[in-house]
Amino acid sequence: MAEPFQPLPHAFYNRDTVEVARDLIGRILVRESATGPVGGIIVETEAYGPDDPANHAHRGPRPRNAVMFGPPGFGYVYRIYGMYWCVNAVTRGEGTGEAVLIRALEPTVGIEVMRANRGTEDPKALCSGPGRLCQALGITGADNGCDLMKGPVMIGGDSAQVDVVETTRIGITKAAHLPWRFCMKESLYLSRPPSPQ
Repeated sequence: MAEPFQPLPHAFYNRDTVEVARDLIGRILVRESATGPVGGIIVETEAYGPDDPANHAHRGPRPRNAVMFGPPGFGYVYRIYGMYWCVNAVTRGEGTGEAVLIRALEPTVGIEVMRANRGTEDPKALCSGPGRLCQALGITGADNGCDLMKGPVMIGGDSAQVDVVETTRIGITKAAHLPWRFCMKESLYLSRPPSPQ
């Protein structure tokens, strides 16, 4: 990476989850690997907040979601459909059980590693979805509970002036009407274009 990477402090995440989800657009997510950093610009997120039936923490603490009830600024990694990993940033205060799902990245670092991990040369297919980006970066359940300031998964970068589109969440059946999905406007790397407003 051309510039020193500055991870976001834990205090960044200790705020309203929807605000954090919006503010993560344009930041950088990287994972340190044996071959160096891999990652890119966050272009799509979803918030999972309080009183949210789609939130994994909705029914209280369980072994699977325990990280969500820990301090903010840590990574919650879980598996869907028995095969795909997804990475989230835990938000709000300890004990609240809220997080932001990182849905898509614009690949910028370690692209050759991502291509090998994903088995594709198409840059738009590397990280355009939560499962794809975890596969591309090599994020697995072993990263669950990692400190997003210390790694191996980290989020940082200065706040950039980016146009953000607010839209409804996708890939869920409960509370899908909530406008808690945020996308970088006109990004070519989204998992799905935002719904017309």
